[in-house]
Amino acid sequence: MVDKAGLERGWSGVMRTLVKDGAVVVTNHDEPEAVILRVGEYEALIELVEQLKSRVTNELDALRQRFDEPLAALRAPDAGARSHAGPPGSAGRSPW
Repeated sequence: MVDKAGLERGWSGVMRTLVKDGAVVVTNHDEPEAVILRVGEYEALIELVEQLKSRVTNELDALRQRFDEPLAALRAPDAGARSHAGPPGSAGRSPW
């Protein structure tokens, strides 16, 4: 960790800490305010976020399709008539 004053005093010290620890947390009044990462670490995080976004999008699309198909059947013009007729093959039988 380095405070703002330490950041202002010397970039080379910050870079040494970055090389040693992999990241530097910049604090202001003992509260974390920013994180300095190596470019490779930053790029890896961005790539991971993009992969996760893609995965979530694909899973949501699959769920949407799974629920949209039955919903489309319920919205069809003959949906009411089909619901009163009962399930296929149940004509004339009481549901009870």
